[in-house]
Amino acid sequence: NVGWNMHQIATQFFKIGILHSTMMAAPAIRTRITSLFGCKYPLILPGMSWISDPNLVSAVSNAGGVGILATGPLSAEETRNAIRTIRSSTDKPFGIGTTLLMPGAEANAKVAIEEQVPIINISLGKGDWIAERVHEYNGKILATVTNAKHAQSAIDSGADALMLTGHEAAAHGGDVTSLVLIPCISKRFPDVPIVAAGGFADGRTLSAAIALGADAVAMGSRFATTKESSLAHQMKEIIANPELSGGSTESDTIYGKNFDGIPARVLKSAESSRLNRKPASLPLVIYRAFNAAQKMNIPLYKVIPGLITQFDKMYMVAQFGAATESLMKATVDGNYDEGVQFIGQSQGLIEDIPAVDELVQRIILEAIETSSQTFETLSEKRMT
Repeated sequence: NVGWNMHQIATQFFKIGILHSTMMAAPAIRTRITSLFGCKYPLILPGMSWISDPNLVSAVSNAGGVGILATGPLSAEETRNAIRTIRSSTDKPFGIGTTLLMPGAEANAKVAIEEQVPIINISLGKGDWIAERVHEYNGKILATVTNAKHAQSAIDSGADALMLTGHEAAAHGGDVTSLVLIPCISKRFPDVPIVAAGGFADGRTLSAAIALGADAVAMGSRFATTKESSLAHQMKEIIANPELSGGSTESDTIYGKNFDGIPARVLKSAESSRLNRKPASLPLVIYRAFNAAQKMNIPLYKVIPGLITQFDKMYMVAQFGAATESLMKATVDGNYDEGVQFIGQSQGLIEDIPAVDELVQRIILEAIETSSQTFETLSEKRMT
């Protein structure tokens, strides 16, 4: 198996320090995304709450990719401080993520604009006003979408690139697999650079994504399971154990909408199975909405009209807020039995906890080798 051999070779090179030499570093990869964002490699760290913090963002950007800060759990002032911390640790491109449906997202986006963050990744909302202001300082908009309709809307709103989230992805992936989604969207919108998310964790999958029409990949689950990641070590060890007996394989996830109100993929456990079994009742949703509003200092008079006129959206926000406690128990505290962990099916490809720079070099070398082998195979078949 050529891919696995390259994985082993790259790991051994790092152990003896060879790949830390500038001469032996993997060559830069040029795609429309690396050109657009000004990065060396087509690898993206997506914004993952409590994981994509300044330390991990800086590590990925310094390694040649692009790190995206998760701002969901942050206040506007915390977002500003995090951006400045990143800038003190790297002079490479980075971004921030903002889920526009969620409370506080608009304020965080405004802070990012004030700080002139190079890349803003928007999701679950119309970001035309963000794009207009970001483009004034030559920043870029990366819009996360799961289908062609949302892709068109994002492009119309000023997106410079699309992040396509396939069914395999951790958290809120769509219902179409990356294998189908990438070529469909790339064919429909051939002039728009694409970041593929969902099912990518090594050089072979990076090579496959590029062959399908993507210009880069987002590797949330893979980057979450690195030394620099703040994901609880207990969860890293569970994820990095793809054994068939008691391990976390590609089959050990659950996809459903009952956990946080939006279809999401999580690590399989007794607790995640229980929480996905049925949706919350109406009284519980209303209670959650009021409770979440109180914690975020939002006056109840602003919540009640929303529950009446925009119940579907408030229902999702309320469920998402209620899920926070379970997510933090796993992600922050490492409590597998009582918490819930977002994870992608690519966990079946994860079997170690490397440093970010080591991982990036390994992935790029494996992608180059895989692409070369694919070309040779297809060329041989054409000649015979």
